[in-house]
Amino acid sequence: MQLSTYLIFDGNCRDAFDFYQRCFDAKLEAMATYAEMPDSEGMEIPEQARNLVMHARLRIGSQMLMASDNSPMCPAPYEGIKGASIAVGVDSVQEAERLFNALADNGTVQMPLEETFWAHRFGMLVDRFGVAWMINYDKAE
Repeated sequence: MQLSTYLIFDGNCRDAFDFYQRCFDAKLEAMATYAEMPDSEGMEIPEQARNLVMHARLRIGSQMLMASDNSPMCPAPYEGIKGASIAVGVDSVQEAERLFNALADNGTVQMPLEETFWAHRFGMLVDRFGVAWMINYDKAE
């Protein structure tokens, strides 16, 4: 079993995944727009939604981060990404600092990256796309 995070954006999924690809030095494995959906699906895509991302998949190490833009066919209004954080464990102080600073660029730091009783470094932020992150480098048990 593999547990993956799937994010929904409000029209800026492509920008977010370009940013995450750089921050994590990751591999973008897929990005398809609603316009690329096969006709056999029988869905009428509004012209203003054709270039929105229907599905994106980014490989970060052995993990996947996936996302799309809010579906133009979704009857519920977009309310943002809330009530969850993506926790990332790293292997060094340097990697914690590099990743935290990269993700915090034009974002909001909620808790500065610092030493805690459980971690050499731990910090929390919300990035420029509204995604909450927790960066952690554990102390040895």
